[in-house]
Amino acid sequence: MPAGTARRDVVVVGGGHNALTAAAYLAQAGSSVLLLERDDHLGGATVSAEAFPGTGARLSRYSYLVSLLPQRIIDDLGLSITLRRRRFASYTPRPGSDVGLLVDNHDAGATRRSFEAIGAGGDHAGFTDLYDRTTRLAQAVWPSVTGPLPRRSELRRALGDDATWDAFVERPLGEVIERSVRDDLVRGVVLTDGLISTFARAHQADLQQNVCFLYHVIGGGTGAWDVPVGGMGQVSGALEQAARAAGATLVTGAEVTGVDGDGVVTYVEGEEQRQVRGAYVLWGGAPGHLARVRGTEPPPAEGAQIKVNLLLSRLPRLRETGIAPEAAFGGTFHVHESYAQLDSAYARATSGELPEPVPAEIYCHSLTDPSILSPALREQGAHTLTVFTLQTPHRLIDHARPDQQRARWERAVLDSISSVLAEPLDDVLLRDPSGRPCVETRTTLDLERSPGMPGGSIFHGPLDWPFADDDEPLDTPAARWGVATDDRRILLCGAGSRRGGGVSGLGGLHAAQAVLETTRRG
Repeated sequence: MPAGTARRDVVVVGGGHNALTAAAYLAQAGSSVLLLERDDHLGGATVSAEAFPGTGARLSRYSYLVSLLPQRIIDDLGLSITLRRRRFASYTPRPGSDVGLLVDNHDAGATRRSFEAIGAGGDHAGFTDLYDRTTRLAQAVWPSVTGPLPRRSELRRALGDDATWDAFVERPLGEVIERSVRDDLVRGVVLTDGLISTFARAHQADLQQNVCFLYHVIGGGTGAWDVPVGGMGQVSGALEQAARAAGATLVTGAEVTGVDGDGVVTYVEGEEQRQVRGAYVLWGGAPGHLARVRGTEPPPAEGAQIKVNLLLSRLPRLRETGIAPEAAFGGTFHVHESYAQLDSAYARATSGELPEPVPAEIYCHSLTDPSILSPALREQGAHTLTVFTLQTPHRLIDHARPDQQRARWERAVLDSISSVLAEPLDDVLLRDPSGRPCVETRTTLDLERSPGMPGGSIFHGPLDWPFADDDEPLDTPAARWGVATDDRRILLCGAGSRRGGGVSGLGGLHAAQAVLETTRRG
């Protein structure tokens, strides 16, 4: 190590919400903390941006909803954020018809009548029972996420319902779906939560669909997904403020090029190469990037989504005249996501073809939180839409033709959505001051290049269960908190940590707790 190398208790690499969480916790505890972020701004994927310059709309450009952020982190760090609950869970048009399934969180009778209207009245009881069971599962699992990894048997005992545990944890998700409901559309509504950025089938043996599903139904002990008022940038902004107030030094424009076993971090800031030594290095980026800077083989990572941001002059008209667009788009709007369509899309993607039609789901931030729109946009009735496709894995990307492929996929997504509406989506697209339609499409390759997600995986790699197997060694604080690497000085603190996926801050909390526990023991 060169003479004069700076020293810190902790060096945090990356400036996403997990890294900011770790920096805030450790600085509050009295550690000297230096955070290094390669971009010229902090927040990573939890940012708000004017994706369409000159329009007056600030979108949550990448991540967009919050479910897994524990109240403990909000309270511990004094975060000033507001999360708003949506009334409607989802609306799912039946392709080729003028009806759809509307799940209303506030009106069980209306939901039951909607089941009957699509010819699936017999599934209402099974659908309700299935989600009653996931709520019990959430109530058992959720309290554990802010502590060290629990054991599998410990959570099973906490649930006290072996049949439910086996259905969602031990057996393929498709089995419990098919036992609970019969209608193809209703089955698809359930399965979608197991396929967010996860390329899988309902009966897949490795149970990746089950792991993904579990994270989507445990948040807050209810599984509710909330809207961050002001956009996702308010979350990362509050975390940045907490870290700075606690005394952490946050540096942007600093690209890390090396990390060694002595805790020496090499980085480039401007034109100058610098080094800093940390007693601990917390890696907030993807594990694949950590492997690259250490010269080792990166772990596998593959996302399975196309992200499309839209700004509309108004909400589009529906084929179903009895449902207001404000209700249909007030929750998650499912497009071509029946059980059979999701399986067909998987098969088509496996053969190397983009699914046709493209399964997708849509979220309208501005219905729940109009503050992201300028007064002029609000006055004219404009709205934002965020589209997130399923069963569109990174393996389909032709790296030699990214622009042509992006344009083709954007068209396929817009056509897929338009096919379940009463009018083409293009007819309600706003245009920016230069006359371009307000559409922004991000493929997995785009996400790999910026904000730096290998394979476009929003989870930085395959998800893990939020517990340890009974025979798994947990002999160090880093292992117990699910943040260990093969080097005791280097810990994961991002989405690639054991329970770090999603906008949760959990990766940062766990890494900070592992450092503090190790320091106390030492």
